[in-house]
Amino acid sequence: MRYFLEIAYNGTNYCGWQKQPDENTIQQEIEHFLSTVLQQEIHTTGAGRTDTGVHASQMYVHFDVSEAINTRNFLYKANSFLPPDISVLNIYLVKDDDHTRFDAISREYEYRVSIKKDPFSITSAYQLKNFPDIELMNEAASSLLKYTNFQAFSKVRTEVKTFNCKVTKAEWTLKDDKLVFTISADRFLRNMVRAIVGTLLELGSGKITIEDFHAIIASKNRSNAGTSVPAHGLYLTKVIYPESVSLTPIKTT
Repeated sequence: MRYFLEIAYNGTNYCGWQKQPDENTIQQEIEHFLSTVLQQEIHTTGAGRTDTGVHASQMYVHFDVSEAINTRNFLYKANSFLPPDISVLNIYLVKDDDHTRFDAISREYEYRVSIKKDPFSITSAYQLKNFPDIELMNEAASSLLKYTNFQAFSKVRTEVKTFNCKVTKAEWTLKDDKLVFTISADRFLRNMVRAIVGTLLELGSGKITIEDFHAIIASKNRSNAGTSVPAHGLYLTKVIYPESVSLTPIKTT
């Protein structure tokens, strides 16, 4: 039997999602909880692989068990057991071949930038000294929907068969004293969002022109793009599945 967990986490104290030898990761904490409570060795698969320091307000994880789980008080048990910076939001019973990673049709990220010195967001938003040109950055961001190859924003040493992605949304909004960049796509390359944000901020600060921005994408060369912004401002905020993946929460009380 296969279950999906919907989880959220603050990634500040973790070396990303994926298990690594001698490192503390989100996947390690989730598997430790499940294995302990279910009294069997549990292996999980996540909808994505967030990097060190990256957060998630919505991430899905799947795992298999031989018998149905007694879900009574499951969320309470999960959130009592897990560290305070990881929470389980829901549990779903799904079909045996439903897959959190391969079945996802869209993912959405936010990158949060503080436009004033804010001691309360030093681990949750990138602190920017000068206010950038939002209108110009949005002009460039909207053009991302016209491109398919994003190699210029990908880590150089990465094992992927294609650098093609279909971006369906890319925009900057101003919320109080925070600039928020929201981007949705069918898939993302390693470091892609942080590299795009870094390049857009260079555009907004006058370091490059809009023509330079398009030339960077066309070059397919990571060294031409801007510096990646810090991980702590990045959030995985939404994972979308087709209707064939039925996500009806199980009653847990």
